Amino acid sequence: MFTNMIIGRYMPGNSWIHRLDARTKLILSVAFIFVVFFANNVAGYVVAIAFTLLSILLTGLGVGVFIRGVRPLMFLMFITTLLQLFFVQTGDVLWHWAFLTITTDGVTNSIAVLVRFMLIIMFSTILTLTTQPLAVADAMESLLQPLKKVGFPVAELALMLSIALRFVPTLMDEAESIMNAQRARGVEFNEGNIISRIKAFVPLLIPLFINAIKRAIELGDAMEARGYRGGDNRTKYRVLTWQKQDTIAVIGFIVFTVLLIATKWL
Repeated sequence: MFTNMIIGRYMPGNSWIHRLDARTKLILSVAFIFVVFFANNVAGYVVAIAFTLLSILLTGLGVGVFIRGVRPLMFLMFITTLLQLFFVQTGDVLWHWAFLTITTDGVTNSIAVLVRFMLIIMFSTILTLTTQPLAVADAMESLLQPLKKVGFPVAELALMLSIALRFVPTLMDEAESIMNAQRARGVEFNEGNIISRIKAFVPLLIPLFINAIKRAIELGDAMEARGYRGGDNRTKYRVLTWQKQDTIAVIGFIVFTVLLIATKWL
């Protein structure tokens, strides 16, 4: 279950996307979350899907990797889509029973939310799959440097981000190990109704939290033993550099944005 999740994992490679500056990928990932909402018709979604697929192909990892990684989130997508389907009451009524009503606007909105949800997850996952966690933290610290003038703790925020990205895959692997150990003792996580499945996961949380707290204490002790004192006057082993391919990527994203906005008038 958790081993199929690719969010937060880094896959080494030498693709065109891998070689982009971490700041470029971080900026474009955030911008995509806002730009994708300009899609409001079939042409707009086709352009957004095509751009996302092209970006995935440029990672050299294959579309199948991203599809397998999205599967664990399908339940969340299903619930979100279902809420849109039944709670949007405008448009022509297609089906009605008791307090449940499905309308044409509900169907349209649910499909739009599902497509946007999947595109945002896949495009955001490109960042973590092709960028080392430390590079993501360095990129955020570099982009937030102006906030230091107003006393914002940029270095501390970057440190928390790097630790979070670094240990998300580790926690997933630990959760999978605990689940396998409990399966060996006869616990079934995929049987029974939804309430039974939720109860089966409760024993999983206690050892997972204990391991996470223990790991956090060990990490804090290790940082103190090595004399970590924040980001002031610290040098960096890896220096972020803006290259020609980063400019090409930004230009390509601008072209995509213009095309997406243009589809609103089709």
